[in-house]
Amino acid sequence: MKNQHSNHLLLLLLATLFISTSGALGKFIDMPTPVIIWWRSIIAMVLLYGFCRFKRISLKISSKKHIPTTIISGLFMAAHWITYFYALKLSNVAIGMLSLFTYPIITTLLEPIFIKVKFDPKYIILGFMVLFGMYILVPEFNLENTHVKGILFGLLSALFYALRNILSKKLVAHYHSSSIMLYQLFVITIVLLPVMFFLETSGIKTQYPYVILLAVFTTAIGHTMLVNSLNHFTVSTASIISSTQPILGIIIAFIFLNEIPTLNTFIGGSIILATVVIESIRSRKIN
Repeated sequence: MKNQHSNHLLLLLLATLFISTSGALGKFIDMPTPVIIWWRSIIAMVLLYGFCRFKRISLKISSKKHIPTTIISGLFMAAHWITYFYALKLSNVAIGMLSLFTYPIITTLLEPIFIKVKFDPKYIILGFMVLFGMYILVPEFNLENTHVKGILFGLLSALFYALRNILSKKLVAHYHSSSIMLYQLFVITIVLLPVMFFLETSGIKTQYPYVILLAVFTTAIGHTMLVNSLNHFTVSTASIISSTQPILGIIIAFIFLNEIPTLNTFIGGSIILATVVIESIRSRKIN
């Protein structure tokens, strides 16, 4: 049982690493945000469809009552990605990712409402530790600059992400994680298709290598692995453990975008990492 838990935890952390690349890629790719999201979705959707066919994963929806949940979760995912990328464009990778990572606190408050999960006050304490770490990490908080807009978009993205994960938790008991992600990508691709006729799309000619990286590692692999982790952890546990994403994202941005972290970054990052370690140990004892 302990070995299985360690394997599940390792896969969740690997998914976190892949998803952490979204910050640097979202900031770097020079195309309108909805266009980036559409290309990201359709490429990942094609790859996931091929994977599902290869693994003979059923793509049938077993009950009509799951259709609204699937559609709404896809819409929340689209809204999460769009608002998150606007947060990155308006501010920087650190602020964009850190404001997004209020979603563990939002999740702990919403999860007992939507799912029959007993509310655990310890999640509030851990959530506030993450929030305090992120507060220290923010390099500057000036109400007169675009960073504030970035933070607001990040908070909105956090709400959408929490709702998407909660709805995915409802589906994961009935469907394979790859098929759930495929359904959500299909919804996003259909909903955003009109933007391809109204926004500038020629940038794909030069930006396609980075869009492919975003679609393959960040989306198809990373998010599918994250959804799969919900088979073994509560949404709250997965959310708090994946809070290492800002740390990894800031490191990636430093290496590839030359966004230099401050002393606050190291202090706040240490607090977040400590929270992740605490929750990892606690969840291991529970499982």
